[in-house]
Amino acid sequence: MFCCNIFRRYMKRYDNIVVGSGISGLTMTLLLAMNGRRVLLLEKGTHIGGSLCRFRKGQLSFDTGFHFTGGLNDGGILADILGLLGLRDMIEPLFIEDSSENRFIFESTGRSFEHPVGFANVKARFREYFPSESTAIDAYFDAVQSVCSRTPSLNIHDNLIAPPNLEEDYISLDAVLKEMTPDPLLRGLLSGYAMCYGVRPDEVSFANHCRMVQNFYESIAFVRDGGDGFIHAFKEKFKGYEVDIRCSTTIAELAEVSDSRVHRFVLSTGEEVSADSCVFTIHPSQVLSLLPEKQYSRAFASRVNGFEPSAGFFSLFARLKPGAASRTKSSIVSLFPDPDVNNLLDPEWGGTPALVIITSPDAPDPDGGKGICILEPSFPRHVAQWSDSRLGSRPEGYREYKERRVSAIREHLCSVFPHYLEGLEILDAGSMLTYKDYLNSPDGSAYGVKQKMRQFNMIGRLPLHNLYAAGQSALLPGVIGAMMSSLIVGRSVLGKDEYGRFLGRAA
Repeated sequence: MFCCNIFRRYMKRYDNIVVGSGISGLTMTLLLAMNGRRVLLLEKGTHIGGSLCRFRKGQLSFDTGFHFTGGLNDGGILADILGLLGLRDMIEPLFIEDSSENRFIFESTGRSFEHPVGFANVKARFREYFPSESTAIDAYFDAVQSVCSRTPSLNIHDNLIAPPNLEEDYISLDAVLKEMTPDPLLRGLLSGYAMCYGVRPDEVSFANHCRMVQNFYESIAFVRDGGDGFIHAFKEKFKGYEVDIRCSTTIAELAEVSDSRVHRFVLSTGEEVSADSCVFTIHPSQVLSLLPEKQYSRAFASRVNGFEPSAGFFSLFARLKPGAASRTKSSIVSLFPDPDVNNLLDPEWGGTPALVIITSPDAPDPDGGKGICILEPSFPRHVAQWSDSRLGSRPEGYREYKERRVSAIREHLCSVFPHYLEGLEILDAGSMLTYKDYLNSPDGSAYGVKQKMRQFNMIGRLPLHNLYAAGQSALLPGVIGAMMSSLIVGRSVLGKDEYGRFLGRAA
């Protein structure tokens, strides 16, 4: 007993530990620090930011996971979250204002649809495209707004609670759209943003679809310096608080467990620390692997092990040569070879894959070239045969797979935009295995676990009572969903009263 007390006396102590430094971990760390907590932020990789981080090829910068977002307009939820955290003036949105800069092209029909911003503008434009479907279009957008208005957590100025279970949580997006309209092309257009959360329309609930896409109808923006813009803002903000950041470090063991609480945390460096609580913003399977088996039920393990990965991407990073760059605006173009998005997000789909083409808003390189990122939906089964290999030691078959995909994507892209034929210079490519290695992800998926109907995600308090889970796998995918999860879980960590005082100070 004496030795144990001496050990505790010299063990470094924090109020809170946050594991994972993606946007959710950064948000949780800042929220706790702003409320007077001493926080240890752990990141398994060599730098913080997770999929927010950019990389450079020559004179051009490319984003990996973050590309564009909604909700940065005045009154938008992301703008409000950033305001709450004191970051709004540190993030510069680059809004897409011309509807031609956000297009959905359905190749099998030869039709192209521009996507303006603002609910009224989108509804009016879609009515022009489908004049006989005005009733269905109005019903769809009214339903989106209704679901979001009945989801309290979407108003961050309230003392947040998790989203309620609405009737729309138990019916799929696909079922709702089929009831609203018989037109498969309109259904494809209304479900097109499923590419931004990686789940088939017949698997995702209509309610979660609404919560994820409403911000895209209000506004769409790139951000100055991309994901790095967020990272730099958080780093600057951390300077005013007690935040200790450790990279290349994670938790190796939860030690000294009693009374349903962890009293010591053994780090991968061998150091041991104590904390009142620990919040995991990493993949649920990685959290489960740390929990002592006797501390959770079989049902809990079965639930977590049953989570499926959302879609990932095979990504092409390229340079548009000056001639092609001069003809291309900063834009988002989605190519859909089939109007049924269920097919395009099906791992067994044997047709031509969809493409999302994102032309960077960054300044051209000194020679006038612009960066462009081309994303093709991909799934773990596509790279399963090489899943045990590691970066730098992939077999020849994997290299051939990447070459085939690069060639097919280039051919698909140039068939729609012939001026890319001579103007596109491929700089790099990444598969789901690339993302798996660089982001320390179990499967390389783009959006964590699938947000499926009737699924109870890992969010909030865990079986050990001073452990919590947040992140994009916890609530909703993407920047907004991940940050919202940290506010909701942060409310539990801080307590309702302290969180309420924080909201009052931030108002």
